Formats: sequence, C-alpha cells, structure tokens
Amino acid sequence: MTIRLPAGDGGFRAYEPRKEPFAATPGTPFTSRTVFSAAHVVADPFADSTPDSPAAVDWDATLAFRRHLWSHGLGVAEAMDTAQRGMGLDWAGAAELIRRSAAEATSVGGLIACGVGTDQLTGPATLDEVRAAYEEQLALVEESGAQAILMASRALAAAAKSPEDYLEVYGHLLRQSAEPVVLHWLGPMFDPALEGYWGSSDLDAATDTFLEVIAAHPDKVDGIKVSLLEAQREIDIRRRLPQGVRCYTGDDFNYPELIAGDEQGFSHALLGIFDPLGPLAAEAVRVLDTGDAKGFRELLDPTVELSRHLFQAPTRFYKTGVVFLAWLAGHQSHFTMVGGLQSARSLPHFARAYELADGLGLFPDPKLAEERMKNLLSLYGVNQ
Repeated sequence: MTIRLPAGDGGFRAYEPRKEPFAATPGTPFTSRTVFSAAHVVADPFADSTPDSPAAVDWDATLAFRRHLWSHGLGVAEAMDTAQRGMGLDWAGAAELIRRSAAEATSVGGLIACGVGTDQLTGPATLDEVRAAYEEQLALVEESGAQAILMASRALAAAAKSPEDYLEVYGHLLRQSAEPVVLHWLGPMFDPALEGYWGSSDLDAATDTFLEVIAAHPDKVDGIKVSLLEAQREIDIRRRLPQGVRCYTGDDFNYPELIAGDEQGFSHALLGIFDPLGPLAAEAVRVLDTGDAKGFRELLDPTVELSRHLFQAPTRFYKTGVVFLAWLAGHQSHFTMVGGLQSARSLPHFARAYELADGLGLFPDPKLAEERMKNLLSLYGVNQ
C-alpha cells in the first residue's frame, strides 16, 4: 500500500510507509555526553484564542512529552526557542511552563535547564531595564530548582551600543547567579532581531566578545550553547574555552560530527531536533558511551537530512515541523500550535517531513502516522 504525497512541483509521488518503528527502549542518563532536548509546547486546541492571544497550553500533554524525553535519558531544555519563546509563548506562559516542568523534573528525577530572557519587555528598553528583566527571570528559574540558560535578548540587541554593553550586562548577571549557567548564542537565522549580537555583525569580532565574557567568569559558566549553523566556527570556539567550560552544540545541521568530536575535544548537545529524534538520538548516544563513535555516526548521520529539511529557511519556523511530527508520532491528539504557527510551512514541506521521519522509523505506530498524514492531505484536497 502506498500513500500519495505532493512533490512540490504540482505533481505527486507514491510513497510506501514503513511497517516497523525504530526499536528504542527507555534508559538511564548518559555517561560520555550531557544531552538536552529543547522541547515544544502542546497547544490547547479547544481554547477560543487568536494568534495575538496569550498562549493556551495543554499542560497535561506538554508535561507528558517531557516525561517521554526523560524516560530515554535525555535532559529537557525548557522554555527555549523550540517552545516558541517570542513566537506565540509570552513570558507569562513561559514562567508557568518553567514552574510546572521544574516541579515535574523534581518528581521524576529528570535533568532540566530553563531559558532566562527578557521577553516581558514589549517595547524599547534601556540597559538597566534589560538587566532588571533578566534578573526577574533568573530569580524565577533559580527558585524553581532548574539550571539557568541565559538566552540571547532582542531587547539587549536593540539597546546595546557597543560590545562593552554586553560585557557589562552579562558580567552583572554572572556575578549574581547562584549556580553556573549556560550562555546561549542564537544566530539571526533563528531570530532576525538578534543580528549583530555581542556588538558586531562580524562573527569573528562577536566571538571575541563572547569569549571575553566567559574568560572573566569561568566559574559561573557551566557551558555555552552555540546556534550559528557553522560547524567549524563552533569547533574553533570550543577549542578556545577555559578548562571546565562545556560546549553544547545547537547546530541542527552538523550535530553528529560535533558531538562525536575529534582528537582535541567534542561538543555536548542542546538541540531542537532531539525533540522528534528523542529515542533514536538517545540510542545513538548510548552507543557512543561505549566508545563506539562509528556506531554512533551510523545511527545519527541518517537523521541529518530530516533535520536540515525541518530547519530550512526561514529557519525560525522549524517549530512547525517539530510539532507536526509530534502529532504524527502520537504525542499529541492534534496539529495545533500556540500563535497559529501550524500555518508556517507548506503541504509539500509536511509531506517530505513525514516521508523522511517515517523512513527513520520515528513513529511508534506507523499506521497511526499514515492515517494522520492522509487526514491532513484530505483537508488540503488530496484524494488517495
């Protein structure tokens, strides 16, 4: 039996769905790498809301998905870009998400780190206001018992006039943080408002400022997350980090090689693509834990085509593909997103995502995924 999928050129192609899923079993945390999956939120499909309304979240389904990730040994990076921070999820929603997820992590013994930003600021802000907004969010995350991830700030990008402004704001936050944090450099391909972060659009100059922040406070920086989609730049940054500061790859294009590493080191991981890849990614890291880098690459390399598809430009809409695959995989009962973001990708994009994910065996129930894909196609007027 085949399914008729739109090819993107006005035509169609026949695809024969996979019959058996990838065999992955829950397991304990890893020994060779620290690995976080940035997790999506599940919208409440029955809420009477608009794209401009506060996020209506299905908390039961959202927390159930986090338990799914924890059951496979993955950490959860909460309230990050993947959770639609600034793209449907406002600070009030993010704060509630942090509280609930941190409490859930405590109850199940799961690893969690949460995003700290400035998204309660909705208009132009001074540097003092940016710093105060960061402080408010940092306090909430620390009170929840989670590790803090200092996210890149749109408000800081708009307010800062020089690299020194970044040094001052981040230095202040690091001096007062109770525990070591993760610094997150999110590139403009994920959020155009972050162009010129660290005081320069020249990435070499920006890198120097970024590393200067870390060098001044190495005891307060657990690690860095680099999301620039440039493997060599991440490797170069990784090699310049102070002893004991980790690099968490956020490169959804080149993650297998960066995690596997080389003779001079490796990256840990904090990735949005590990939301749909969870069980398979966990299995690959467990193989790497045994020292089998070749086996790790054999499992994870085939997933890159799917990741590059989901993260294709405009990259910031990768969240739509992530939630689409969660629906097909049965982790939620609907394909609805906060902010109405389910409309951000085309039907041919969804069709290819289904085909690639099914080929990897990512759907626990391939028949359910096929039925849901056919239902979506039918809504668009595609008859089988």
